[in-house]
Amino acid sequence: MIRTALPSLKSFITSTCPHTRSLWTPASLNPVPWFQKQLEQRDRVGEDEASRKAAIESSQAQGTDSVFPRPQSRSRALSKPKATHHKYSTANFKIGPRKLGLLAKQITGKPIDYAILQMEFSQKRASGRVKSTLALARDHAVSYKNLQLDKLVVAQSWVTKGPKYLPHIDIKGRGRRGIKHHPDARLHVRLEEGKTYEEKVQALRERRLKAIRSAGVVREDMKLRNVAPIWAW
Repeated sequence: MIRTALPSLKSFITSTCPHTRSLWTPASLNPVPWFQKQLEQRDRVGEDEASRKAAIESSQAQGTDSVFPRPQSRSRALSKPKATHHKYSTANFKIGPRKLGLLAKQITGKPIDYAILQMEFSQKRASGRVKSTLALARDHAVSYKNLQLDKLVVAQSWVTKGPKYLPHIDIKGRGRRGIKHHPDARLHVRLEEGKTYEEKVQALRERRLKAIRSAGVVREDMKLRNVAPIWAW
């Protein structure tokens, strides 16, 4: 009984407000016609062709010729400077810093491929680890830093000690004992672009040519000093 006595909300609003009847029609709930009406091209009333073209050109110059907002142009990010070197190091492994320093001196100043070749035929136990480190550093320098492979040289290589030396008990006779320390170290390499073998040969040739002053031996006209007497007759 209560449901039939109370009028519905739609009938109550349409009966009290006749101008709101169009709000309940399906066509009024569709926003597509409104967008089409707003976006369609229409001629302005009381405007000639010259003023219309001037308005279009000014809107294009100001960037307001579209109803959709344009993204603001961002300043182009500055390019990073080209890398000049690449540093790489091994992990701490069981070896004395003096023994590893001998290998570091052997590869310092040499081209990267020649340094890898030296470690390939070295009889040292740590040469295999050093060779792997050099090969990995070479690949990283070419891939990540865009350095030229044919110009890579081992500019610097140095050795650092590990954080601590592991102690071990050395059992001796007659109840004695001692402590042994097993050292560990790590190798650091710095790769840079240097001169190739052909460039070094050319520079040596030019340096030797500059040292030549003439085509042959030339005696200089100098004052004689400490001349001993020869014959007196």
